[in-house]
Amino acid sequence: MRHLPLGRTGLFVSELCLGTMTFGGTEGMWSKIGTLQQSDAERLVGQAIDAGINFIDTADVYAGGASEQITGQALRNLKIARDHVVVATKVFGETGPGLNMRGNTRGHILDAVKASLKRMQLDHIDLYQIHGFDPATPIEETVRALDQLVRHGHVRYVGVSNWAAWQIVKALGIAERLGLARFESLQAYYTVAGRDLERELIPMLQSEGLGLMVWSPLAGGLLSGKYGREQQGEQGSRRTAFDFPPVDKDRAWDAVDAMRGIAQAKGVSVAQIALAWLLHQPQVTSVIVGAKRPDQLADNIRATEVRLSAQDLQQIDAVSKLAPEYPGWMLERQGDFRRQQLREARRD
Repeated sequence: MRHLPLGRTGLFVSELCLGTMTFGGTEGMWSKIGTLQQSDAERLVGQAIDAGINFIDTADVYAGGASEQITGQALRNLKIARDHVVVATKVFGETGPGLNMRGNTRGHILDAVKASLKRMQLDHIDLYQIHGFDPATPIEETVRALDQLVRHGHVRYVGVSNWAAWQIVKALGIAERLGLARFESLQAYYTVAGRDLERELIPMLQSEGLGLMVWSPLAGGLLSGKYGREQQGEQGSRRTAFDFPPVDKDRAWDAVDAMRGIAQAKGVSVAQIALAWLLHQPQVTSVIVGAKRPDQLADNIRATEVRLSAQDLQQIDAVSKLAPEYPGWMLERQGDFRRQQLREARRD
């Protein structure tokens, strides 16, 4: 298990992060994602820690706050030293019936962080992330509120999830201009079957030095190897009960077919190949893995041992790469001779 610095910080996190969306669900959408209660969740947390995972991600909206509560209690029951684990959670979603109990306003952020700390029984959160973009709140208000949390010690670092590149760069510019805490990471959807962030977000992350946390790396189970063109998932499985995130199924099946052959040759699972592909992407800091059972988590953890050759990567890329899109194809065409100059200069 490798441990990598998160963005431009000195904070090291494991290349796999334990996601807790499967903790605490009892009704509605959350019951379809996962219903693990305290004892079963603790088993997974302990298993992850034993494997070298020091990074845990949750959110205040997961199972109505139950995920945070179970996660915090698990850390306490397992007697995991606070400085041995990096805890990340998120704010943005609706946490109550009031008109202002949602969004990225100063008021909601300050109230939500107190509630999260109480549920998790912690005195600080290592990484506090904005969970979505709020069109009703100025970005400057959000950035100032997060900076206040960092200055008061409630939060060590701040990050963002599910924002567009221009929105993140605007927030970074505001933070730099005003001398405020800046986003250090992006949590985003990225899979072999969903490479959209390579158009704008990956170049932005490289330019600005943000870390990348990947959510739903198996596309909600679609890349687990249990599904295919002629293969339906088991009754009650994640994708049959909750068909999310949206995916181009034809491209996904092409990717699964390619990965299945590579997996068979290496004697590993299709899911391990899908995760290993992400771990081979240079911009990825940590891949969030969630599980309902210990054997699922063990399979995911073994992906860190899978090495893909250049030929393997080319084979997967051939069936999953994005179609050229403007202005990308024009930037590629017009900038080629300057990139060649750079390559020649660096060889000298």
